[in-house]
Amino acid sequence: MDSATSLPFTLSPSANPVSPERRAEILANPGFGRVFTDNMVVIRYQEGKGWHDARVQPYAPFTIDPAAAVLHYAQEIFEGMKAYRTAEGGITLFRPQANAARFRKSAARLAMAELPEDVFVEAVRQLVRVDHAWVPGKPDESLYIRPYMIASETFLGVKPASEYLFMIIASPVGAYFGAEAVSVWVSDFCRAAPGGTGEAKCGGNYAASLLAQQEAKGHGCAQVLFLDAVERRWIEEMGGMNVFFVFDDGSVATPPLTGTILRGITRDSLLTLAREMGLNVREEPYAIDQLYADAASGRLKEVFACGTAAVVSPIGRFRGHKGEAVIGDGAGIGPVTEKLRNALIGIQRGTAPDTHGWVEKVI
Repeated sequence: MDSATSLPFTLSPSANPVSPERRAEILANPGFGRVFTDNMVVIRYQEGKGWHDARVQPYAPFTIDPAAAVLHYAQEIFEGMKAYRTAEGGITLFRPQANAARFRKSAARLAMAELPEDVFVEAVRQLVRVDHAWVPGKPDESLYIRPYMIASETFLGVKPASEYLFMIIASPVGAYFGAEAVSVWVSDFCRAAPGGTGEAKCGGNYAASLLAQQEAKGHGCAQVLFLDAVERRWIEEMGGMNVFFVFDDGSVATPPLTGTILRGITRDSLLTLAREMGLNVREEPYAIDQLYADAASGRLKEVFACGTAAVVSPIGRFRGHKGEAVIGDGAGIGPVTEKLRNALIGIQRGTAPDTHGWVEKVI
């Protein structure tokens, strides 16, 4: 048991892991979220008993009752984070405590049992240590880690469940987007409304966004942009990531956190880095009509998406029922976007100083 947590972990890793040769083949071209490591974490919760039976065990399907609450009332939350291999061969995590805190807040919003933050972080450490050979080392590659929790109690009454399963799986991944700027569809659908679950990282938010994402693909776009649910005017966030704007005066802006936007850890990190670079940073509402006008006038110079999976990805075009807005040359990455991206990746991969204590060495 690690002194950082009061919950002991039983380590029962796979007796038949993937061979080193086969793993090397997979890591040569991992894709994104298609292949998983040899093991997983499982921790159980039962009302009156609390969190217990923490295990690292072989990755495998698990049995769930057809009446499990998650299947009927969608009590489910998750996180996304990464482990990185440094140039020296070590393995690090980036701000795992921030993921743990957000996970706990998501649980509270969905009336689910709150996993202690130290248990969350230790569970991630345990899995990464056991499956460390799966962490790729090439640029833009990492081990994507997916902690999640579901309501496992068997019942058909509308109430918070009294039993939960917390699990972590992991997948070696390459870049989420390619090197070129992506095109984004401005959707007429809404992602979240005031008082809803927009700030929580729950599966229901993403399920509601899939039709819009499908629509975006039909218009030749890689991602979707959502506006606010009240006025259908203000830019909020994309299908699975936050969005930033860079203007001709060098200033940087991003929509404010009003309860309908996910509190992105990458978003928060970039705001900190941008301020340290001396940039004028604003968290303020930005209207879609203003974006089109600023793109046409040249005031809007760069736009980028950010998130754990996407890291920092330039946006070249917005398309929608009001027409198309081209950002910059519509293809490349702008200088401010590139500078912020390099600064963030440098910290994550240990090639730049970590003055904030964001990086945790696991191995």
